[in-house]
Amino acid sequence: MPPDMPTHTTSSKPAIVLLSGGLDSTTALAIAQSQGYTCHTLAFDYGQRHRHELDACAQIASSMRAASHRIFPINIGPFGGSALTDTREIPKDRDESAMTNIPITYVPARNLIFLSIALAYAETIGSTDLFIGVNAIDYSGYPDCRPAFIASFIHTANLATKLGTDGHKVEIHTPLMNMTKAQIIQKGTELGVDYSMTHSCYDPSPAGGACGRCDSCILRRSGFKQAGIDDPTNYA
Repeated sequence: MPPDMPTHTTSSKPAIVLLSGGLDSTTALAIAQSQGYTCHTLAFDYGQRHRHELDACAQIASSMRAASHRIFPINIGPFGGSALTDTREIPKDRDESAMTNIPITYVPARNLIFLSIALAYAETIGSTDLFIGVNAIDYSGYPDCRPAFIASFIHTANLATKLGTDGHKVEIHTPLMNMTKAQIIQKGTELGVDYSMTHSCYDPSPAGGACGRCDSCILRRSGFKQAGIDDPTNYA
């Protein structure tokens, strides 16, 4: 555990935190902990091209002392439809200004599927709070990262669950929704997040080194630069 990572006391208020291994979800976890939630992290083995992000999830959950960590297997890869789950080439060296349309790295309905499973998990532990690190600024091309989608899911979650019908309002927390990548990094740094543990690259080397050229790497590198914080990423 990094020496500057604050020790979080547990509370009686559990929360499910969707963890992808990247800097956004890791920052969302740190924010949830800073707000006093007892955090249960949930990652997904959904048929992605590599497992480096799942390894990062395990390290993050352990280092940040999550109350529990689970990897849920749900192989949506055979459906295809995304460069993250099939053999299509990952786009490289794109200008940030071009990252507005839905890219081929979009995984069909991914956040809808993930949140639905997280919601079912939340009901089993009596939690009404879910945290997800979606962001509408840097990833505006993804339809399942928009505020309208989150609002719609909250409405559905409260109609579809025992918790909701019993009057316990389900909340989906999106603390990063309107933050730039630089602001996210600054906030996480304030909370003691060790970003060297995180993995964001879409097309890493076999050893896990970041390519530095995919959309995710470009946005990550730019975020550290704009935040004025050293980038600890291991680039291949």
